[in-house]
Amino acid sequence: MAIQIIKYPNLGGALPLRVARGHFATSHSHINYYLDLTMTKHRLSEAQLAAVELCSKYQSSTIIDTILCLDGTEVIGACMASELSLAGYMNMNAHRTIYVVTPEHTSGSQLIFRDNTAPMIVGKHVLVLAASVTTGYTAQAAVEAIRYYSGIPVGIAAIFSCVEECEGFPVVSIYTRQHDLDDYVSCSSHDCPLCKAGMKLDGMVNSHGISSF
Repeated sequence: MAIQIIKYPNLGGALPLRVARGHFATSHSHINYYLDLTMTKHRLSEAQLAAVELCSKYQSSTIIDTILCLDGTEVIGACMASELSLAGYMNMNAHRTIYVVTPEHTSGSQLIFRDNTAPMIVGKHVLVLAASVTTGYTAQAAVEAIRYYSGIPVGIAAIFSCVEECEGFPVVSIYTRQHDLDDYVSCSSHDCPLCKAGMKLDGMVNSHGISSF
């Protein structure tokens, strides 16, 4: 599949948004762009750039004890923890460091934490980090899980977002549909204009990547 490279000008092209246009299905919706965020999530140089950009959007008065990583964003999360620590952001942890944690998903798509990781959520100020926030379902589930485990959600960050707000929090992102992909469409399979036009699916998409048909 050909990937069209779109440069993000504010970073001098060092952190490109890689996309492919077509007809794709996720677990929640049908979309007309596949966002290939693999390199941003796994290449250290890009993860560091993403971390610096996201951290710059938060006030230094924000307390962040834990970064909850979704969609395989652990490398970016670790870079953000380092960046926030260097910038002197407050945290309430005993050792004055920031936890980076990934939830476990049940078969019903619920987010859970085992006894060994739950203390990183309980009573902590938790920032949710996602690769993308399109429908907002996953970010919403993360905020609900944080509250269930008696944590304190403080914000939602993502590489790409279609929404400006989720669960009462502004979604801080590097790329947005409004400014970077204004023709991006995410809708239910029942309302998909591509399906109604008879266009077959090009692939299935999830946080791990794409399976082409």
